[in-house]
Amino acid sequence: MSDTRDPASDQLANYKQLSQPKPHVLTNLEGCPVGDKFNSMTVGPRGPIVLQDIKLIEELASFDRERIPERVVHAKGAGAFGYFEVTSDEIKKYCRAAIFKDVGKQTQLVVRFSTVGGESGSADTARDPRGFAIKFYTEEGNWDLVGNNTPIFFIRDPIHFPSFIHTQKRNPQTHLKDADMFWDFLSQRPESMHQVSFLFSDRGTPDGYRHMNGYGSHTFKLVNAEGEAVWAKFHLKPTQGIKNLDAKRADKLAGKDPDYSIRDLYNAISSGDFPSWIFYVQIMTFEQAKNFKFNPFDLTKVWSHKEFPLIEVGKVVLNKNPNNYFAEVEQSAFSPANLVPGIEPSPDKMLQARLFSYPDTHRHRLGANYHMIPVNKARCPVYALSHRDGPMCVDGNLGGMPNYLPNSFVNIKANPVYKECPYSAEHFIGDMDRYESGNDDNVTQVREFWRNVLNEDEKNRLASNMGGHLKDAQQFIQLRVIDLLKSIDEDYASRVQKVIASYNKSHL
Repeated sequence: MSDTRDPASDQLANYKQLSQPKPHVLTNLEGCPVGDKFNSMTVGPRGPIVLQDIKLIEELASFDRERIPERVVHAKGAGAFGYFEVTSDEIKKYCRAAIFKDVGKQTQLVVRFSTVGGESGSADTARDPRGFAIKFYTEEGNWDLVGNNTPIFFIRDPIHFPSFIHTQKRNPQTHLKDADMFWDFLSQRPESMHQVSFLFSDRGTPDGYRHMNGYGSHTFKLVNAEGEAVWAKFHLKPTQGIKNLDAKRADKLAGKDPDYSIRDLYNAISSGDFPSWIFYVQIMTFEQAKNFKFNPFDLTKVWSHKEFPLIEVGKVVLNKNPNNYFAEVEQSAFSPANLVPGIEPSPDKMLQARLFSYPDTHRHRLGANYHMIPVNKARCPVYALSHRDGPMCVDGNLGGMPNYLPNSFVNIKANPVYKECPYSAEHFIGDMDRYESGNDDNVTQVREFWRNVLNEDEKNRLASNMGGHLKDAQQFIQLRVIDLLKSIDEDYASRVQKVIASYNKSHL
């Protein structure tokens, strides 16, 4: 144990020294040996994930059932109701979804904001990404846009997601947050440095939920009335402006008012100061994506606004607080798999896994019929004939309608006009294998963020925030992070290293 660390901080080091098991082969839950734990199985290096990837399915299904009844991630949050209004008809060139049909058209919605890593009782002002999930109650069914306040994420392959979240949670022995866990994982996944830089910048502690951006984050496919398709990303920008908390104020509020963000949102709506966001879309053609300089479906990267400018679509306004937090916020369930005609998935590996994982989590947390809970219930007729019964079925269960298809007794059938838009997988084709994506370009966009997005004061605060957290990790982990930062920018690494050195000097 090092001189400056207590036993709880050194739990992992002590475990390695005293309790390291003999080398053995990693297995699945049935004891079968695992040949590759770190890469999902895809059709070519950029293609979609295949359902036969039983290791990924086991990883996600097991992870989804780790906590009851609290959400595994995004446990603490705030919710509100409001509406979306179309303000431009340009979106109709790209998307046929009924929600975008006419300028001035309004669609009711519910929003849930959240922190990501903390438990339900954690502080709202913790340094953490913020969830930004919207459920639009459209006449074609519920459309859920489930994203964050950052346009990127820590990883690009979902097989890492359970492990990543575990490192943000608590040490399994000490039940304390552990800097070694946090930085050990991130320093071995270089693609995380883009989001890590966002996290330790001013953006890591937004001033409440009203003053932050929202992003769908993933790439989606939009299809217009003529059946023409493009790739798209969704953005929301607050009309209230962006505000962030400095580290000292965020820490002070964590002790003085840990529910600061929930309180701020509730009070603003109650006083008639309704928060709103302008809703934008970025568009990339299939041809542009095919020949693009990087994988356009990579969740650790952004699309340049110069190359793919923001196109205004509408606005989101929140004007009603929940009547009951548990019924309307705690029981709300959002899923990126809730897509309406005209909006479809892309080959983004993280999105592909979330299409399975989110509904699976809700079935575990809320029950098989979570979609019947009023806040989750579609506002249009539902005739899912073969999806019946189950615990807590309270919607009449379609009465005497037959529960199989095809049948000869009721005139309900699929309509081919709503069939998904096909697209060629030609440029994804390759051997079915587990492709390592960690060696993609993990530097260019982080370097751009450091050199050209942040000013001097923002750079200093990022270095101070990162170094102040990294100082609690073991030295070999610190050095691994510094080496990653050097590959991005020597100045970036130097500033973080100086912060760590100043902490070490002050504790001599």
